[in-house]
Amino acid sequence: MKALQDLDIFVRTVDTGSLSATARQLDLTPAATSAALKRLEAELGVPLFVRSTRSLRLTEQGQRFLEHCRPALDTLQQAAQQMAEGNQALRGVLKLSAPSDFGRNVLLPWLDEFQGLHAQVAIRLQLSDRMANVYSEPVDAAFRYGKPPDSNLVALPLAPSIRRVLCASPAYLAKHGSPATPHDLTTHDCLCFMLAEDVHDRWRFSDGERSEITVRVRSVNVSNDGDVVRRWALLGKGIAYKAWFDVAQDLAQGRLQSLCPEWTTEAAPLFMVLPSRRQLTPLMRALRDFISERLQRIAPGNP
Repeated sequence: MKALQDLDIFVRTVDTGSLSATARQLDLTPAATSAALKRLEAELGVPLFVRSTRSLRLTEQGQRFLEHCRPALDTLQQAAQQMAEGNQALRGVLKLSAPSDFGRNVLLPWLDEFQGLHAQVAIRLQLSDRMANVYSEPVDAAFRYGKPPDSNLVALPLAPSIRRVLCASPAYLAKHGSPATPHDLTTHDCLCFMLAEDVHDRWRFSDGERSEITVRVRSVNVSNDGDVVRRWALLGKGIAYKAWFDVAQDLAQGRLQSLCPEWTTEAAPLFMVLPSRRQLTPLMRALRDFISERLQRIAPGNP
């Protein structure tokens, strides 16, 4: 289905802004992607892009064609996927990105279980607390806390009602005591996450009656790796403010204890983020359903 592939290359090139990035996504050479665009332009009889050595932008005709092409391509690809599904075994490569602690401590064993059910599935997993660029990087889907600000991305909710949890180890609490309210955090050692140069040391809470409060905590230890923050908490280094799933097993087994439970903490909804619905293949849908079902098992309030 070369014509369908040419349309896919056109839309992906618009999204990535780069022939080389599109080529990497599709495991093609830049020459092959360029040839596909030239073939499409020849069939339409109009230029779709204005090219230079440093930039690539849509022409007016290209913009008009994109408005029709994108929804049509989605429809065609969904039809092709449905035709291919049948009773065939799931197979293919899943290129995924996930935050460090969620990826290591929660997602990794589930991916192993998923592969045990589907032996012809291979996985490429990137662990980073930086949000992966699903347009330009070799990633089909990214697991992320919080809905992405880019409205062009497809954000599929996996656990939309999850929040953060204020927590510390029994050893830390035995030595330093437990904060009665979030205001008391200013006198405690706190463990903070850092993204780039931004230290997340302003923690938000609500008691359900008054307006939201923000407490600037004293960050004794800071790391750009979320799993390091969790490990420091387990070692009794201080109080952490983590997404529920990242510490759910630690809380269940008593390695960490929840603090100030009567206060409402920040929302930390979990999403699967894709560059477009074209990436929602039968294999990706199966993974989404598999992970979502397991997340529900360990969500707060579930046995």
